[in-house]
Amino acid sequence: MPGSAKSMGVLTVGTLIVISAYTAALGSNGWLWFGWVVLGLVTVGMAASRGQ
Repeated sequence: MPGSAKSMGVLTVGTLIVISAYTAALGSNGWLWFGWVVLGLVTVGMAASRGQ
């Protein structure tokens, strides 16, 4: 996996941890989860396109 895709993966996992902590402390926010899903899809797309 190239460096930029690896960085996106780390960012995606870090964001998941932050959103999970936010949800546990303050309650769920659908827009945060939607944004995280979009970020995850972009990360997967980057990894797939760089892998070819």
